[in-house]
Amino acid sequence: MTQLVEHRSPKAARILDSARASVLDHGIRKLTVAEVAKAAGVGKGTVYLYWTSKEDLLLGLFAREAMSLLDMVIEHLTADPSAVAPRRLAPLLLRTGRKGAMANRLTAADWELLRQLIQQSGAKDLFVATLPRALCEAVMPILERHGLLKEGQSLADQSYTMHALLTGFGAAMSAPDAAPRGDTDPDEILALAAASLLEPAVAPADSALATAAAEVTRVMDRTREAFVDLIGRTEVSGA
Repeated sequence: MTQLVEHRSPKAARILDSARASVLDHGIRKLTVAEVAKAAGVGKGTVYLYWTSKEDLLLGLFAREAMSLLDMVIEHLTADPSAVAPRRLAPLLLRTGRKGAMANRLTAADWELLRQLIQQSGAKDLFVATLPRALCEAVMPILERHGLLKEGQSLADQSYTMHALLTGFGAAMSAPDAAPRGDTDPDEILALAAASLLEPAVAPADSALATAAAEVTRVMDRTREAFVDLIGRTEVSGA
């Protein structure tokens, strides 16, 4: 397994921590290598020993955040395979996504710059794989194959339903003051909606849940490993 540079170098770890703090403080457009180096307690040249440019540093930073979010879902499903059922998977994905502190901090202008960096790096498809549409396209066929979805609806319609739940609830949760105030926790409401719209009348066997969870984690683990590879490509060889 590839060892990340921050696990080998305390200086690299401090640089990454400083860069992340800067993004959280004022986004990515104003971030400078000099500012990051000063906050990390290293010379500006030290940053370039690990990353050839600010753009590579930023790309590696956001790849790490995406990888961390995937790790959270993988660890949860591994520990509790029953969480792969729609009523639990939908809230799990949204809760995890809300922990992406840097992505949730970005302004529209920051997002445009990040999209350009991702496009130029050739990693667009990899980052897209973590978005709701791609997740639904990858995961919902697995749930259908193991009897975790109700019969009588097409897989396309069920994937659309899950996507609508994730994006709709995600938008409402990200701007709670703009949504009507409910009596119940939004995660519970989402769970009820997912169960009502997607789950079969008869609960699937534990073995079906375990097999489906294992397949979903394999899909996510492949994406995680692709992020590890991307992180390696953003760094100076041999750093």
